[in-house]
Amino acid sequence: MSEKHHDDIGRILRNALPPMAPAELQRDLWPHLLRRLDERTGSVPWFDWALIAVVALGALISPQMIPILLYHL
Repeated sequence: MSEKHHDDIGRILRNALPPMAPAELQRDLWPHLLRRLDERTGSVPWFDWALIAVVALGALISPQMIPILLYHL
């Protein structure tokens, strides 16, 4: 491409995307993150238990599935 095309593309981009003003945070997010981590419980969602049950049932019904599951871990 010629230098003129590069200049045209640069001009079009500058017009389409005006410069952004520097953004400042309204508050410090670190204390909020620490609070959220403290609020988390160690409970496992029900669909994780359902998935574990399906995998266990599948392994009991079809034991040849166990090496396949272990391969994918």
